[in-house]
Amino acid sequence: MCGIVGYIGGQTAVDILIDGLTQLEYRGYDSAGVAVLGPSGARRVRSLGRVRDLEAALPKRLAGKTGIGHTRWATHGAPSEANAHPHTDATERIFVVHNGIIDNARDLRVELEADGVELTSDTDTEAVAHLIARSGADTLEDAVRQTLHRLSGTYALAVIDIEHPDRIVVARNGSPLIIGVGDKEMFVASDISAVVRHTSQVVHLDDGECATVTASGFRMFSADDARAVAKSATTVDISPDELELGNHSHFMLKEIAEQPQSLERMLSGRLDERFATARLDGLNLDAQALRRFKRVKILGCGSAYYMGQMGAAMIEELARIPADAEPASEFRYRNPIVEPDTLYVAVSQSGETADTAFAVQEVKRKGGTIVGLVNVVGSTIAREVSGGIYLHAGPEVSVASTKANTHMAVGFALMALALGRVRDLSITDGTRIVKALKALPAQIAEITAMPEEIDRAAKLLAEAPSLFFVGRVRGYPTAREGAQKFKEISYRHAEAYQTSELKHGPLALISPELPTVAIVPEDELLDRNVGALHEIGARGGEIVAITNPGVDVPEAKVVLTVPKSEPELDPILLMIPTQLLAYYAALSLGLNIDRPRNLAKSVTVE
Repeated sequence: MCGIVGYIGGQTAVDILIDGLTQLEYRGYDSAGVAVLGPSGARRVRSLGRVRDLEAALPKRLAGKTGIGHTRWATHGAPSEANAHPHTDATERIFVVHNGIIDNARDLRVELEADGVELTSDTDTEAVAHLIARSGADTLEDAVRQTLHRLSGTYALAVIDIEHPDRIVVARNGSPLIIGVGDKEMFVASDISAVVRHTSQVVHLDDGECATVTASGFRMFSADDARAVAKSATTVDISPDELELGNHSHFMLKEIAEQPQSLERMLSGRLDERFATARLDGLNLDAQALRRFKRVKILGCGSAYYMGQMGAAMIEELARIPADAEPASEFRYRNPIVEPDTLYVAVSQSGETADTAFAVQEVKRKGGTIVGLVNVVGSTIAREVSGGIYLHAGPEVSVASTKANTHMAVGFALMALALGRVRDLSITDGTRIVKALKALPAQIAEITAMPEEIDRAAKLLAEAPSLFFVGRVRGYPTAREGAQKFKEISYRHAEAYQTSELKHGPLALISPELPTVAIVPEDELLDRNVGALHEIGARGGEIVAITNPGVDVPEAKVVLTVPKSEPELDPILLMIPTQLLAYYAALSLGLNIDRPRNLAKSVTVE
C-alpha cells in the first residue's frame, strides 16, 4: 500500500517518477501525485484515480532534475486530490511524501491550527510538511530530524526543499524505504520494482535512519543524534523483464503459470537425496540446534497465515513436534509467552508486512529464536530474523498472491523434512517426501494445463452471491486459502469451514443458491469427506470437488482432478485449482483482477 519514488540526477525527473509510480501500481492506491523542483521553482501535480490520470494532468513541459512522487492508499481522509501526496507547507517551500501512519497526527494538527496554520487536507502527512517548514533549523536535515522527534507512529518520508534543490532527505521508521545508486543519479523508492529499470544497486534504510541523497551519492545518519551511519549498496537480482506481462492477459495468470519453473528454481540444491533431507543452510541452525526445539510457532498475515497453518500440519506430521500458526497481527498485542525452546517462524511474501515485522521484533525482544520465510532479499523481515528460507519465487505483481503462496507451502515442507530427519522421520519416509517434492513442478504444470474444466466451474461459482469452501484436517488450510483468493478478486462472499463442522451449524445455509467448493484428498478421511458431501447434496447444494484421480464424488456438479502426491503434500497441489477458480470467476465478472478494490500488495501499516 502506498508507494514512494524520488529522483535526483541529470534526467528529466517527472519521466522517472511516472515510470516508477506505474511500477508501484500493484501495491494498491487511490490517488497519485508528483512534485518537481525546476529552474523556476517547484511544481506540484496531483490527481484522484490511477497513475495514467496523473500523467494526463501533467503540463506538456515540466522541467526539473529533482522530484518526488507518491501513490496513496487512503488512511486519514477519503480519496481526493486534496488528500493526495505530495503535501506542502503554507509557503509551498517544503514538499513531503509519506508511507505509514502518524499516530499523534490529530494532536499535531490541533496544535498547528491553534497557531494559525490553515490545513488544506485531512491527512496526517500535511502536519509533517508544516512542522519541517516551521522548525527554524539551519539545515533541511536538522529540520527533518527535529520533526521526527515530534512524530509517533510509522513512516517512510522523502522531503524536498526549494531552498535546497540539490538534495532529497529521507527517513524511515517501520515502513520500507530504499536508495537506488546510479551513475551521477540517485533514486528513492519504497520498493525495488520502482527503480530496477535504472539500477540494481540499492541501500536499505533501517528504522531510525535518515539519509541525504544527492546526484553524486548519499550520506546516512541517525535520526536521534545525527551521527554518521556506514552503509554500502548491495546488488539485487531482479530482471526488469520479470516485471513485464509478456503474452499473458493478467499478472495473476502469468504468476500461476510460472509456478512449475519457479519451484524448480526454489528446490534446486535444497534436496539431499543421499540423506533424504533438506539442505537449509540459511536457517543458521545445525542439527543439534534443530533438535533442541520442542515447539514451532508460525506467524503470518492473510494468505501467509493460512500457509502457516498448512506448514504447521506438515511439521507435526513429519517432525512429530507440536506446531501451530497464529495471525501476526494479533500476536504482539496479547503479551505472548515467548519460550526459549520454541522455534518462531515469520512468513511474508514481501518481507515488509508491518504486523509480521512487529511480531518479529516482539519475539526478539523477549529472547526468542525467529527465522523467516520471505521472498524478497534484503527486506525488513529478512534483515531482522536470525536466519531463514528465501522463497525464490521471483517478483509477484498481482495483489492476490499465488506463486509466492505455493513457495511458502513448499518452504514449510522443506522445513518439516529437515526437522523430521533430525528426529524420528525414517530415511524411507524422508526419501518418499524428497521424491514427492521433486515431482511437484511437473504436477503443477499438469494442473495449469486444464483451464477449460476450471473455467466452467468458476462461471458456476461466480453466479452465486455467497459460497462455502470446505476441507478437513490437511485440506482445511487449502479451503481457507481458496476462500481468501475467491473473495479477494471476485468480490463474492466466500467462507471456509472444516468439513466436519458443517453439521454443527453452517449446514442451515446450504441451498441451491449457495454452492460449495470441497477439498477432497484421497487419504484416510476420504469416506468421511464424501459422506459430508452427501449431506450437502441431499439439501440441494451444488458442489465443485477438487480431488485426486479415481475418487468418486457422485454429488459433485463439477469434479476437478489433480495428480496424487504424498498425503502430507497433497494440500499444495489441491490449492492450485483454487487459484485458477478465483481467476476465472473474476474474469467472467469483468473485474480488475490484478488490482482488486480496497486491497494492497504489501501491507506496511497496522
